[in-house]
Amino acid sequence: MTTDYSDWIGRGRVQTAVLEPELARRYAAAMGAPLDVEASFPPLGHWAYFNDAVAPADLGPDGHPRRGIFLPPIAEPRRMFASSTIRFEAPLTLGETAELGTTIADIRRRSGRSGDLVLMDVLRELTQEGRLRITETQTIAYREAGEPTAAVADAGAGGAGELWTPTTVDLFRYSAGTYNGHRIHYDQAYAREREGYPDLLVHGPFTAAKLFDLASRAAMSPLKSFSFRAMAPLFVNQPVRLRPADDPNTVIAVRCDGQIAMSATYEA
Repeated sequence: MTTDYSDWIGRGRVQTAVLEPELARRYAAAMGAPLDVEASFPPLGHWAYFNDAVAPADLGPDGHPRRGIFLPPIAEPRRMFASSTIRFEAPLTLGETAELGTTIADIRRRSGRSGDLVLMDVLRELTQEGRLRITETQTIAYREAGEPTAAVADAGAGGAGELWTPTTVDLFRYSAGTYNGHRIHYDQAYAREREGYPDLLVHGPFTAAKLFDLASRAAMSPLKSFSFRAMAPLFVNQPVRLRPADDPNTVIAVRCDGQIAMSATYEA
């Protein structure tokens, strides 16, 4: 029987937090951005804030907050950050209070290459002093366990571009900087035995932040919008190439086997 989650659509909440500079600095350090965050806010640094702190009893087996508290109790066990569309309306002010309004905008079922998926859109609106600063729609994908994911062979096929080789320390620090407890990023035994991956996964947001940084430098001006889509997993200790794509205002992350892992578009 297919579970109906339509009653969860429209559910929302508002969180309030002070945008402490030190949290932005730790996030910047984790992703390799300049530490003078007062002068230069780190790429997609708003992800350092408004992350749920729940008691151990309210954690799910994957290390995320247990489903059914705010997000719906979707049964499919595998969770992935599939895509996001972000608009930057105005700069954030560090050290000041901000509010994040979060709404479950849509939940739908789709069929993918690895089987049936549940896709959930989450609208996030970040405001300060009553002014909208950032609007983001995140799409989270949930799927069945399915077959184990094949290991990626380093064929040296990443091509040109900036070289990025995320290590276990990088993944741990990014998890800490975003308060992300998902075990696929730091618990190798869990990633292999429970989720069927060949090794630790690189965070989708980590890759997106790297591409955002590349896009910002290419545009040589603040970005008005940024959208990304995950296309294939990246694994720890394997080289990734970050580079512009053939299409205008598009940047990509390419695996060592030549597969595009993430594509992002931007407007300056």
